[in-house]
Amino acid sequence: MKLAEALQERADLNRNIEQLRSRLVNNVIVQENEKPAEDPQALIKELDGAVSRLEELMKRINQTNCMTISEGKSITELIAARDALKVKIAVYNDIVSNASQTARRARMSEIKILSAVDVRKLQKKIDDMSKEFRLTDNKIQALNWSTELM
Repeated sequence: MKLAEALQERADLNRNIEQLRSRLVNNVIVQENEKPAEDPQALIKELDGAVSRLEELMKRINQTNCMTISEGKSITELIAARDALKVKIAVYNDIVSNASQTARRARMSEIKILSAVDVRKLQKKIDDMSKEFRLTDNKIQALNWSTELM
């Protein structure tokens, strides 16, 4: 099984577990002399199986991510770098958005608002980080599809 397939299965399991949680919540209380639409015990058994499979997949995915090295970095390190870039890009976008707003003055006596940062430089930095993000994400995706799950 390729790492990417395990990641897809993990996502499916997470969705399934959430659906099971919802179904359990909807079937654990009934009116007197009524039966639930689904057997809570069967749902719990199904939930336990799904969580056990998820745990096993997570262990194997994490082990594979730590042990797979590309250009001197593990997949785990690449994921951390990509996720950090995503956060940084979002903050820089907020900065540029706020700094780009022009304050309109009705009279010349009103206070003039100026940007405290160089918007062009920040936008260029965002563009460079976005490119790095895409390249890192592409590398991760390629590794996911070429790496066997440990």
